[in-house]
Amino acid sequence: MIKKILRILLSVVLFIFVLASGLYLYTKAYLQEQIQTPQLLFIPQGSTKNALAKLKKDGIDLYWFDFYLLKLYGYPQAGWINLGDENLTRELFFEKLTHAKAALQKVTLIPGETNVIFMQNVSQQLDLNFSKLMQVYTQCAPYDDGVILADTYHVPYGIDEEALVHYLVDVSLSKQSRIAAKYNSQFDRKQWFTKTVTIASIIQKEAANQKEMPIVSAVIHNRLKKGMKLQMDGALNYGKYSHIKVTAKRIREDNSSYNTYKFAGLPPSPLCAVSEAAIQAALKPASVNFLYFVKGKKGTHIFTKTYKEHLKHIK
Repeated sequence: MIKKILRILLSVVLFIFVLASGLYLYTKAYLQEQIQTPQLLFIPQGSTKNALAKLKKDGIDLYWFDFYLLKLYGYPQAGWINLGDENLTRELFFEKLTHAKAALQKVTLIPGETNVIFMQNVSQQLDLNFSKLMQVYTQCAPYDDGVILADTYHVPYGIDEEALVHYLVDVSLSKQSRIAAKYNSQFDRKQWFTKTVTIASIIQKEAANQKEMPIVSAVIHNRLKKGMKLQMDGALNYGKYSHIKVTAKRIREDNSSYNTYKFAGLPPSPLCAVSEAAIQAALKPASVNFLYFVKGKKGTHIFTKTYKEHLKHIK
């Protein structure tokens, strides 16, 4: 009787072993099958089951037992995923589905560009709604311009207007706080934007290159100390006028507080996006007595101390 039971148990164990071995070999072969996938893949928020249903709907060959196999690798990431290849083994597909880096795209804010123009470009590049971008920006940014730093940002595919603007503003405010600390300046938000970044934005618009920035900064500081009007064309390239040539007619007709030919002191807020170099120049102007500058033949500026010298170079 005992021998009979042992034989049965041995048979059961052997059957289970054969079954398990067969299942293992089948699964191994199954995972090595090649499947065709898009290089960029969007995974919706939700359960693994919903993620697989979406992938299957998109034409990827998946079956009911893939749900259980995928569990061995982890959970699918939500959002856009860069698979890196369109022909993967099923095993590598599951691995990338759960561990691949998010698919990112670049958006670049050029130094000196205004927020309106930047948002127009972003709306076209990322297929987003311009009005919604501006609405969200107005709600979360303290000033019309100068809040988002001039830089290149990497954002996920499929990001919406609200998430994008909040990301750009939050990252920039945090970085500007660190820049202030780097140059031993206090990050009082109102003082920082209405003075430091506003001066930096004029420098960004006026300087021909980075080397000129501290000198242009000195001219601005020197004029402010003497109570002179800044009289700088770059201040009129605000908002939608970013790329509009400043003419004598425009100077006469523009009655905004950005017209430094008509109004003394600084404009009320920054004109454009600024670089760290422009901020540094605003905080640390060159030690020179220049009050005037005019663009020379080579595209750089000629700086002078007196109006007489200035007129000479204009001629």
